[in-house]
Amino acid sequence: MTVFTARAIEPAVLAELRVADDAGRPCVPYVHEEGGDPLRCCLRPVRAGERVALVSYAPLRRWAAATGAEPGAYDEQGPVFIHAEECRGPGDTEAYPFSRSGALRTLRRYGADGRIVGGRLLEIPEAATEAFDAAFAEAFADPDVALVHVRAVEYGCFHYEVRRDL
Repeated sequence: MTVFTARAIEPAVLAELRVADDAGRPCVPYVHEEGGDPLRCCLRPVRAGERVALVSYAPLRRWAAATGAEPGAYDEQGPVFIHAEECRGPGDTEAYPFSRSGALRTLRRYGADGRIVGGRLLEIPEAATEAFDAAFAEAFADPDVALVHVRAVEYGCFHYEVRRDL
């Protein structure tokens, strides 16, 4: 049973990233020949032949700007794949996308002030949904946690965000 919701990058933010990314560089679309890389706009892997862009994205900075938080040194930016043109967003994807058994993820916890308040390493087991549910339940049991970022350990890439339900 999935308890928490993986959030894709918001459509308005995607529109901005398709012009210039969070590092100020112009978007440079290309055809992804092989496929397989994780799309953060629709939370599924790229299909071979799709037009995508690899852009720099600062998820905590954007959340902080909307909430008035001050992440300070925790304001990170990094590469994410997005569709080069507007897409439908997440469809019928797995509960927690990009959950390949054996992959390592870090779940970074942030408070309402934008500061990091902890984290957890997760090696994804066969029962990925249950493991993520338990990890998010553990994170949100701390009343100081406002959101959790899921990142790949291998490259540090942001995968998606889960926020506290209000």
